[in-house]
Parts: sequence; C-alpha cells; structure tokens
Amino acid sequence: MCDSTTRRLRHQWLALSLTGLLTIAGGTAASPFYAPPAPDEDADAFSGEAELGYTHLSGNTDSQTLIGKGRLTWLTGNWMHTLRGEVRNVARDGETSAEQYLVSMRERYDFQGPHYLFGFGRWEKDRFSGYDQQFTAIAGYGRHVLDGERHRLSLEAGPGFRDDRIRGAGDETLAVAYTALDYRWAFSDTASLDQELSVEATDDNTTSRSLSAITARLNSRLALKLSHEIKHNSQPPASADARTDHTTSASLLYSW
Repeated sequence: MCDSTTRRLRHQWLALSLTGLLTIAGGTAASPFYAPPAPDEDADAFSGEAELGYTHLSGNTDSQTLIGKGRLTWLTGNWMHTLRGEVRNVARDGETSAEQYLVSMRERYDFQGPHYLFGFGRWEKDRFSGYDQQFTAIAGYGRHVLDGERHRLSLEAGPGFRDDRIRGAGDETLAVAYTALDYRWAFSDTASLDQELSVEATDDNTTSRSLSAITARLNSRLALKLSHEIKHNSQPPASADARTDHTTSASLLYSW
C-alpha cells in the first residue's frame, strides 16, 4: 500500500473516530460558540446536540467531505457549562486538502436581568493554517440586547490571551481583545436564521469568524441545517495556504 493511500486512510479513520465521539457526547446548538443565548426557564439541566454532514463525489472528481460537530450543556444554579468539539476533513483525488480539529470548554454565570459573565478555553489544530496548534483563553462580560419570541441578540466582549505554536518556529503568546455577537430570528415555529460573528484582535493579526445558518426542524429531535462559515486571519504564518477559509455544509442535526 503506497504512503499516500496509508495517510489518507489514517486521516479518514481519525476523522470518523472523532465524529463518533462527538455524536455520543453531543452538545447544544453546535455553532462556533460565540455568544450563545441564555437557557430558557424550563430548559433541561442536561442537554446535547450533534451535527453530521458528509458528501462523496466520484467519477471525473473523487472527493469526500466530512464535518462533525457536537456540544454538551449542563446547568447548575446560575451557571451554564458547555463542552464543544468539531472535526472537518476534506480529501480530493486521494489527497487531504483540509483537516481541522477543535475542542472548547465554556463557563457562564447569569445575573438577574440581561447581564452575564463568561470565560472559555479553546484548543484548535488546522493542518493547513500555518500553525501547529493554538490555545485561546478569554473572559469577559455579556449582555442580551433582544430576548423576544422571534428575535434574540446577545453581545459580549473581554480580554484574553492566545498561545500560538507556529510550524517550523517557536511558541508565541499574545494578548487578545475579543468581541462577539449572536443573532437568531425564529421566522416560523419550526425554522430559524442564525448569524454569529466574532473578532479576536492581537498585535500581530486579527482573526474574524462568521457563521450564517438556516435550520429547519423535522421533529422534536431531528433538524436539517444549511450553513456557511468564514474564518479570516489578517496575517497568518508564511506557510499558510490562504488567509480565508470558507465552509459551506448541509447537515443533519440531532438533539436531546
């Protein structure tokens, strides 16, 4: 078996294994985790959601795309704890063209009214970003600007730091200024439009993320989700393939 085939099988096995773990672990609203809304008053103390998308093309073009996301949420008093994971793997003509992994833990404390405090740590690895891996820790203040039946809008901001391990170079620790928003429009009883944005600014570069998604619920457990995600690094390492990544996906969402 040739080296390229062995590497491809190894990457696909790892991606499928991580996706299986995400599906078991689950999560709530498997989004990029920017400024999630407060839990409803009658929300379960423990909830989860898993998202899986897979496409396979054969013929003139041989390609496979796998996206798995999961989030697990549990409540203790005014605290909300959230564990999240993501995996993406894209292979074209036997060669891997995208490989990303992410794990994050978030804590949130709600006060009376629209105010809350938050903190999160995030580890991510993107094979083609120029970084070997990155760890980010941020804490700050959030506020619900809109909290109606149809429209919800949350804003948050705070300081933090990021540890970059750059491929072929040493580690670098940077101070981060963070801001984010989460907007949801429930335009029917079974469908919603979500827009999430975040910006993380350092002295070296600025990383901005955007997720636009339409979700249509099929029943109390299953939903279909169409999303487009953008990640932009204003000044990535020289070995990075590009400054901007786009991910468009159609996936099946399972919640409990």
